[in-house]
Amino acid sequence: MTSTGVPRFVFASIVPSAYSAGSVRTARVPSAESGADDGADDPNGATMRAVVYNGPHDVSVQDVPDAKVEQPTDILVKITATNICGSDLHMYEGRTDIETGSVFGHENLGTVIEVGDGVQKVRIGDRVVLPFNVACGFCKNCERGWSSFCLTMQPNEAAAGAAYGYADMGPYRGGQAELLRVPFGDYNALRLGEDSVEKENDYTMLSDIFPTGWHGAELAGVKPGDTVVVYGAGPVGLMAALSASIKGAARIFVVDRQADRLRLAESIGAIAVDDSKVDPVQAVLDATLGLGADCGIEAVGYQAHDDQGNEQPNLVLNRLIASVRFTGGIGVVGVYLPEDPGASDELAKKGQIALDYGTFFFKGQHMGTGQAPVKRYNRQLRDLIAAGKAEPSFIVSHNLSLEDAPNAYQHFDARDDGWTKVVLNP
Repeated sequence: MTSTGVPRFVFASIVPSAYSAGSVRTARVPSAESGADDGADDPNGATMRAVVYNGPHDVSVQDVPDAKVEQPTDILVKITATNICGSDLHMYEGRTDIETGSVFGHENLGTVIEVGDGVQKVRIGDRVVLPFNVACGFCKNCERGWSSFCLTMQPNEAAAGAAYGYADMGPYRGGQAELLRVPFGDYNALRLGEDSVEKENDYTMLSDIFPTGWHGAELAGVKPGDTVVVYGAGPVGLMAALSASIKGAARIFVVDRQADRLRLAESIGAIAVDDSKVDPVQAVLDATLGLGADCGIEAVGYQAHDDQGNEQPNLVLNRLIASVRFTGGIGVVGVYLPEDPGASDELAKKGQIALDYGTFFFKGQHMGTGQAPVKRYNRQLRDLIAAGKAEPSFIVSHNLSLEDAPNAYQHFDARDDGWTKVVLNP
C-alpha cells in the first residue's frame, strides 16, 4: 500500500525457465520458432494447436502453422486463457461468411514471449490481456477513442474496425490457440499486475465482455440512482448489469428465460425477469409506476427469439423502446449485421428491422450503438479488479483445455444448463 492507501500496481513479468533468458527480444517455447500468421505453409514445419472452423456447427482442434512476429511493432503472446464468446456462435452456426480453416478466438490473455524491434513498452514475460479490437492507435478514430473503428487495420476501405478471428474484421487469426500475433503491441496489450495468475478468470474478461457491458451502460447514460433494464442475461448482459451496479444504479432488471443465467443476475443483486412467464415490458412498467426504466441495454442482438422459439430480430429493440421512459437512454451492444442471408424474413436479410421509430421519437429517447472501444475502458476496469471492486469471473462456469473446445462449443451453443461462460486454457 502507498501512503494514500491506494494499492500499488506492479506489473507482472513471468518468464518460465523454458524460455531463453539470453535474448532481450525473444523468449520462445519450442513450438514457436516460426510460422505465418495468415496460415501460409511454414518451411520449417513448426505448428501449434488451434480451434479451426470447418463449417456450420463444426470446429476441431488442429495443427496450424505457428503465429510469429511479422512487423517490428508486433508482439507474440503465449495464450493462457481464451474465452468462447456469444459472438463466436454467430460464426459457429454459419450465420456469417467466415471462411473454413479460420481460427476462432477474440478474447485472449497470456504471456509475452517475443517482441519486435520496434516495441518500446511491452517486455518479454509481461502478462497481458488483449482487446478484441485490433487497432493502430494513430488513425483518426483511434485518436478520438474509437479503437473499435480503427481505419488502419481493416483492409476493406468501405469499413472500419478489426478483430482477431472474426468474420469481415480483417485477416487476423484468432487466439483460441497456443500462440497469437498481436500487431502494434505497445498500443494493444494491456499489462497486468502480480495477481494476474490468481485472477486470470477476472482479467480475461477485459478482452471483450466486461468493457462491452460497460460500453452498453455508457451508451445508455446510466447514472447513480437510475433504474436500468438489461435485455439478455448472457455474458455481455450480465457484464452490463454488473457495470450498471458499479455505476450506482438503484435497481437493475435483467430479462431472459435461461434459469441458470437469471440466477447469476440475482447473485449480483439484479431483479430477474423470466420473459417466458411474464410480459417483461409490463413487469418493468409495473415496478416503475408506469413510467419505465431510466435506461435500457440491449445485449441480445439480431438472433433474438420470442418465447415460442421463433427468430424475431426486432423483438428486443422494440421491447426496450416500450420499457424505457420518456427521454430515457438505450445502449445497444448486441451484434447486428449489415446483411444476414440466413435470416427468417426479407427485411432482416438486408440488415433491416421493423423498428418502432414513431414511439422512439415520440418518447424523446436516445440510442447509442456499436462495438465497444475496449481501450477506452480496460485500464479503469483492470484497476477495479485489482482493488477487489469488481469480480467479473462470477459468470465463468468452465475452465477447459483447448482440446475440449469442440465439446464446449456444442454445449454453449445449445445453451445447456450451467454452461454460462467457458474459458479455454491452452
